[in-house]
Amino acid sequence: MFKQRRNSNMLQAAGTTLALIYHQTVYNLRNSHRNALVGLGAIILQSAVIMVVLMTLYLLIGVRTSPIRGDFMLYIMSGIFVFMTHVQTAGAVSGSHSISAGMVKHEPLNAAILISGAACAMLYRQMISCVVILSVYHLAFEPITIHDPVGAMALLLLSWFSGIAVGMIFLGIKPWSPALSRTLTTFYSRVNMFASGKMFVANTLPNFMLPWFIWNPLFHLIDQERGFLFINYSPHKTWLLYPLWVTLACFMVALLINFTTRKYESVSWSAAH
Repeated sequence: MFKQRRNSNMLQAAGTTLALIYHQTVYNLRNSHRNALVGLGAIILQSAVIMVVLMTLYLLIGVRTSPIRGDFMLYIMSGIFVFMTHVQTAGAVSGSHSISAGMVKHEPLNAAILISGAACAMLYRQMISCVVILSVYHLAFEPITIHDPVGAMALLLLSWFSGIAVGMIFLGIKPWSPALSRTLTTFYSRVNMFASGKMFVANTLPNFMLPWFIWNPLFHLIDQERGFLFINYSPHKTWLLYPLWVTLACFMVALLINFTTRKYESVSWSAAH
């Protein structure tokens, strides 16, 4: 009972870490609702509601066909899935743990496991939501064809990883100023509601409006995702490597901020918050 477990080699240490990430992921999935199916249903419903809202908006302004030659609903889904995966992963990672939380005081647990658990739980939710919505639409309404499923999945995973990098930056700021971290996280998600470009096609965007969106990696991810989904669409105003390099840069900055924060932070910092 009081014997401390020690890992004898790197393989055993890796297995222990993966087991902890798995249990933390399950904990995060069950934490949102006591019933796991209800929790997953809420995530699916959230994506479905956004799809209905965008569809209604398009119908009100008179847009009834896809700007890309292909299925209209698949065009809407392409922006929503990438946007939701990125923004919700950033929010989940930014609130994954706090130094004053009781779970952090247990020795096998550390910040990397808590961050990984939050990110994996959000990826699982978004993947289930994506598969369920696409399957229901394909079987019940109209068959859809994805031009390059492997490339589309790779872009979705890149949007997830970029959400982790951005969320870790907000997480590193959190011990210094919790209110600022929450404000930046909310502001980032609200700005991307429009700046992500999920409601229009980048190729049809006038050049004078391009600087408003070209800085955003999510804008490139959504447009490149549509290039993999539709055989008749080739992105001309976005680049595939831009979000990758920005993500790697944000990840390096996030590591520097978090390492510096853990070096100086104290439990007493959260006493006034």
